[in-house]
Amino acid sequence: MKRLILAAMLATGLAGAAHADDALKAAVAGEHRSAANKARDSARHPYETLSFFGIKPTMTVVELAPSGGWYTDILAPYLRDKGKLIGAGEEIAPEKRYGLAFKKKLDSNPAVYGKVVPSIFEPPTRYQIAEPNSVDMVLTFRNLHNWVGHGEEGLKTTFKEIHKVLKPGGVLGIVEHRLPAAMPQDAKASSGYVHEAWVIKLAEGAGFKLAGKSEVNANPKDTANHEKGVWTLPPVLANKDKDREKYIAIGESDRMTLKFVKQ
Repeated sequence: MKRLILAAMLATGLAGAAHADDALKAAVAGEHRSAANKARDSARHPYETLSFFGIKPTMTVVELAPSGGWYTDILAPYLRDKGKLIGAGEEIAPEKRYGLAFKKKLDSNPAVYGKVVPSIFEPPTRYQIAEPNSVDMVLTFRNLHNWVGHGEEGLKTTFKEIHKVLKPGGVLGIVEHRLPAAMPQDAKASSGYVHEAWVIKLAEGAGFKLAGKSEVNANPKDTANHEKGVWTLPPVLANKDKDREKYIAIGESDRMTLKFVKQ
């Protein structure tokens, strides 16, 4: 009898895991996503990235600086019924360009985005992300380089504020443009690239433990040595027609994908 009960429990658990994977696949394949956004799936690997971070549809998740909402398109429907998505970025106010852009995104399709909760994340001074110890996961995609210009103390504050809102054991997932270790780090990360070891050191200094690395977003063809930094590459192609085919052949940037756990 005990074996039958155990087998039933295992079967239920496996079915739940499969359902979660199916829900994430459905969110990635959603008809609400634009063709342009879907076209970047082969470079951004949303299903594999979110699976690596260990996301579940019952979680409370913060997306930091969602901007145009590329990942919001996936996270919002995935978390809508059983979980919660907090979009932490600029305050929604008339003078805040990114805040208004995010509101426009949310208002564009209430059936998909209607339950997303906006909050304030304006480093290095304003952090009204969520209540302390209330969040299962915090995610940030290609944003960290924007915070480097705030200086070391500003960066430390940002990581501590992220740490504060996570539950013990909560996950911080970071995807960021990766600077080769042999290249010098610009103090303001003006190229858009940062050292992986430095990011790990910052997170660990704020009380996180590195739980894993993934190369799912790696691109060995990217040297990180471009005239206009990471924006030389797709999708921006900042040089326009100059060497356009060369940069399209390289593809999007080489990116670190790091998973941390709150201690």
